[in-house]
Amino acid sequence: MENTVVIHVSEEGGYWAEAPSLEGFFYQGETVKETMTNIKEAIQSHIEALKEEGIRLPKDQLMILSHVAV
Repeated sequence: MENTVVIHVSEEGGYWAEAPSLEGFFYQGETVKETMTNIKEAIQSHIEALKEEGIRLPKDQLMILSHVAV
């Protein structure tokens, strides 16, 4: 299963990531790699818990991100 993850630069330093299809789901790390590892592990645990409870898994949202020069 794939989940879209958006990584942001944290004002305090480091990074934080969100998984838009999992409402209120945020994780952080000092590096992009650490942040990705943390959110991947958290998503896996969350999905396992949903399956155990018989809750339908949320559908991933397609997102297109881009920069706009102004």
